Amino acid sequence: MITIKSSREIALMKEASQILVKARQALFEKIQPGISTEALDQHADKIIRDLGGIPSFKDYEGYPKSICTSVNEVVIHGIPSQKVILKDGDIISIDIGVNVKGYHADSAFTYAVGNISKDAKQLLEITEKALYIGIQEAKPGNYVSNIGHAIENFIKPYGYGIVETFTGHGIGKELHEAPQVLNYGPKNQGPKLKPGMTICIEPMINLGTKDVKVLSDGWTVVTEDQSLSAHFEHMILITEDGCEIMTTQKE
Repeated sequence: MITIKSSREIALMKEASQILVKARQALFEKIQPGISTEALDQHADKIIRDLGGIPSFKDYEGYPKSICTSVNEVVIHGIPSQKVILKDGDIISIDIGVNVKGYHADSAFTYAVGNISKDAKQLLEITEKALYIGIQEAKPGNYVSNIGHAIENFIKPYGYGIVETFTGHGIGKELHEAPQVLNYGPKNQGPKLKPGMTICIEPMINLGTKDVKVLSDGWTVVTEDQSLSAHFEHMILITEDGCEIMTTQKE
């Protein structure tokens, strides 16, 4: 069921969002060759808790860490580890969730580690642009499917693989709620967006095939062909006249 959030619920989600933004910025400053993904996880956990939040991902359906750290061919749900040391030329997607008084915020960005290849740089730039192309369709009266349609049309000319197995989603008291927000598909299908809806738009784009597989740990999702993958996500509030990006820095 799609829920319309009250002003109180929106205020709590905005509070969670601003904690998330501060954690994301702090992690960005730590990303460099030689740091482990475990160190990033511990840093994020401390910041989120010090600011009054709870990491949404910790123990979510058994997930063992506080953030997801997905390096190179890992699409999503990479588990932080002392064994995974970032090196020059890597890319890393960091997905963060924050819970404040039972309400969630969720956002992901992909970052360069040192000097990355031209192909990797373009993949990051195009995937981030795709996120904002999708956000332009997030307005009252528009169909949810138009978000994915716009993302697909933008990505297609580059020949990249658009991950279909995992998608964006509604969010609120639950980390994942209705509606499902695809990154592909036809226009004018399914539910319409209404003021007070909160959704996560999150294109996951691969340099090669769209096909992915889950590793034996039950979490880590990688590209079938071992090609690089990028992931960008913002949490969006549908307003009376458009939308508000909740997971961005507020003045």
